[in-house]
Amino acid sequence: MVKTLGTERHKALIALLIEKREAAGLTQSDLAAKLGEYQSFVARLESGQRRVDVVEFLELAELLGFNPADAIQALSKHGKPS
Repeated sequence: MVKTLGTERHKALIALLIEKREAAGLTQSDLAAKLGEYQSFVARLESGQRRVDVVEFLELAELLGFNPADAIQALSKHGKPS
């Protein structure tokens, strides 16, 4: 399995999550509180230091108000892992 941190798809996922959080009018601290996590958890996600698993992604989609299937379809158009 190829490492995914830092790939084009991972960068696109991070950009999507930041965009959706900002569009929802939430700070990292606001989102962390909704997730029951510390702000540093969201910071690590958004800085690319940590992967987002599928269950986390679904919860983020619900909290940030976006369709996870649409997001996956958009992300699939980005470069394939090398």
